[in-house]
This record gives sequence, structure tokens and C-alpha cells, in this order.
Amino acid sequence: MNLKHIVVCALIGAGVTGAAAAETQMQRGEYLVRGPAGCGNCHTPLGPEGFDMSKELAGRLVEKNEHFTAYAANITPGGRVASWSDAEFARAIREGIRPDGSVIGPPMPITMYRGLGDEDLAAIVAFLRTVPAVNEESPESEYRISLPPAYGPPVESVEAPERGVTVEYGAYLAGPISHCMECHTPMGPKGPMVDTVPGQGGFQFHGPWGISVASNITPSEDGIAAHTDEELKAMITKGVRPNGAPMLPPMPYPYLAKMTPEDLDAVVLYLRSLKPLPDSQK
Repeated sequence: MNLKHIVVCALIGAGVTGAAAAETQMQRGEYLVRGPAGCGNCHTPLGPEGFDMSKELAGRLVEKNEHFTAYAANITPGGRVASWSDAEFARAIREGIRPDGSVIGPPMPITMYRGLGDEDLAAIVAFLRTVPAVNEESPESEYRISLPPAYGPPVESVEAPERGVTVEYGAYLAGPISHCMECHTPMGPKGPMVDTVPGQGGFQFHGPWGISVASNITPSEDGIAAHTDEELKAMITKGVRPNGAPMLPPMPYPYLAKMTPEDLDAVVLYLRSLKPLPDSQK
């Protein structure tokens, strides 16, 4: 079954079980986009008071450094995505390849999004089709590095783990959904080293706030071992450390704050299961 058939079937409405049975596809898509996936953290313009929700998901300058000047695209129905089929839109999100064959560059977390489940991917696309259209386009991104022809072989189908407070589902939320593990894992030549030192931290983010360094989120003395679950949840959803000190962007606190209690519990459970690692600087 190819991606087009997967998306069409999912859009028709694949069945779900358990607590999610009453949830519609549109509700799931809205929850993911405006909640733990935090799409607006990059795709919604910023104003003096924070996100400009009058132009939600209309794109903005995300990062400018020596390697690239990256603009997040307008992913409302007023952007170029309006002319893409659902399957093309889904492929751009999950594989980083546009309908014309061009590759979407960083910081779009394609290495994480390749693990998005078929039903969740279809729900995201379906919801994005319904957000208010903003009829303007972001400038083209400029890359002063070589982009790969693809981020891997075509993704035929992905079945997400069953939802619940489990390590497996927590890993799915912290990986393909919220891509926590991309930012909180040191970068190697081929991207985040999630197969060797997942969650070790140390990656630097430069922005108008200065420099923020991704924390070690493994259950080590350098990481989260000393924090209670409630302290971890406050840091994830409120951006506040146990001593009351505010945490810095680009962590998408307002979006993560919309996670359900069960999803937040699953993420914390997963983080507790990681191999304890020292800080990457050691």
C-alpha cells in the first residue's frame, strides 16, 4: 500500500479503540498541531507579545546562522500547500520532500517525523486544511550547506504505538510527535545521535534570548534524577525550574502545556527509562 492509499484510508476514518474511540480525526489533528507537535512554534509569526495568532501557521524566519537562513513555510490553506494533494502534503511533512522533488532543509525535524503514524499524519493534514487561510508566503530558505537528496528510503507505512501511559507511547510522543529527542540529543554528522546517546543534551540554540543549551534529560545525576515527576512536568509545560527560575526558548512550552495528563505521564515515564548519561561536555 502506498502513501496515497494510506492517507486516503486514514482520512476516511480508521477505527481507534479505548479512550480515543470518541475522538474525531479533526480533534486529534487539532490536538497534535496546537498541542504536543507544536507546529506553530516554528510556523507562526512572532510579535512583540509572542505568537501572532492572527497569522497562525503562516510561516516566519526560524533560524539564521552561518549554515543557513531558514524560513518556515506558510502551511495554512493560503500558502502553496493549498495546491498539494493530501498525500503530497503528508510526504512533505514525514519525508521532507515537496511535490516538485525538492528537499526541505533543517530545522524541520524530518528524522523524527519519519516515525509519525499513518493515522496521526492524516489527522495533522486534515486539520491543517481547516485553519484560517493567510494569503502570503515566506521567503525561500537559503542553505549554504549541501542537503541530502532524501532523508532515507520512502516511508510506506507506520503504525503508531497504542496510546497509554507506557514507555513505548512516551517514546513516540517524545520522538516523532514532539521531537524532544532531536533537540536534547547531541548532533553528529548525520543528525541527532539518538541511537547512541539519546537525551544527553548539550546542543546550543542561538536566538534573541541569547544562547540556550538543551538539557540532559536522561535519569542521571547530570540530568533528571534529582527531579520529581511534578517538577519535570512543570519544566516541560511551564518552562519553570524547581527553584522558580524561568527557562529559555526555543522549547515550545505553550504547546506542551496542552498535553493531556496521560500523555505527559507517558513522556515522563519514557524519560525515566533512558540510559543515564553524563552531560555531553564531560
